[in-house]
Amino acid sequence: MKLLRIGKPGEEKPALLDQNGKIRDLSAHVADIGGVGISPDSLARLQAIDPSSLPETAPDRYGPCVAGTGKFICIGLNYSDHAAETGATVPPEPIIFMKASSAIVGPNDDVVIPRGSEKTDWEVELGVVIGQKAKYVSEAEALDYVAGYCVTNDVSERAFQTERSGQWTKGKSCDTFGPLGPWLVTKDEIPDPQNLGMWLKVNGETMQNGSSKTMVYGVAFLVSYLSQFMSLMPGDVISTGTPPGVGMGLKPPRYLKAGDVVELGIEGLGTQKQTFVADV
Repeated sequence: MKLLRIGKPGEEKPALLDQNGKIRDLSAHVADIGGVGISPDSLARLQAIDPSSLPETAPDRYGPCVAGTGKFICIGLNYSDHAAETGATVPPEPIIFMKASSAIVGPNDDVVIPRGSEKTDWEVELGVVIGQKAKYVSEAEALDYVAGYCVTNDVSERAFQTERSGQWTKGKSCDTFGPLGPWLVTKDEIPDPQNLGMWLKVNGETMQNGSSKTMVYGVAFLVSYLSQFMSLMPGDVISTGTPPGVGMGLKPPRYLKAGDVVELGIEGLGTQKQTFVADV
């Protein structure tokens, strides 16, 4: 299934995308796409519904594809070719940092370049959405705890991230720096999350063209690994790292400015399009 949330910010309602590309209202069957609404039992109930029996709806906006995200966990330098372009070495264990949940926006919402920013950058990433509580889970069972996958743009302010001391979080958590969606694709539609093409364009120019197969640490390993340190809860999102082609890795580096348009997508998971605007 392709599950989504449509409507104005704070007023989104649950929906699904049917096989003919029509959006169907799920409000009568689930309160939202998040929490208990993406548990294995809930997803099984939704899977049993005939989409043609649901009312068709036309969205005025796609919201973030999952609601109530408590933790937005990111993995740094998780593609060997991306690590190389930034001059870093692949870490012996995953680099974990948090992106504030207040950064989450819809997939096509404007992204606001924060005041004082000089180095706002792009990163197409595979997002993993947790569907049930995971604690101390093995790698073999880890995918049982995944509800599905989505596109994320891990927007980053590199000067805030790397030049102002401390941890990376402040360069990753600015308002609107976490577009999610357009939809949450349930894991039954993505049999191998380690073989998905990924791309990103800036003003029509392809900047990233990679694949999740070059991840250093795969999805199952990451879910298991993270669950050793913290309970993963329904609606939590893991952003798993980016392939090469980010602005800071170019020679000379290139960063985003007001008016730039970023388009990105992942095979089977849909596309996003954001206009970058100045903070006022």
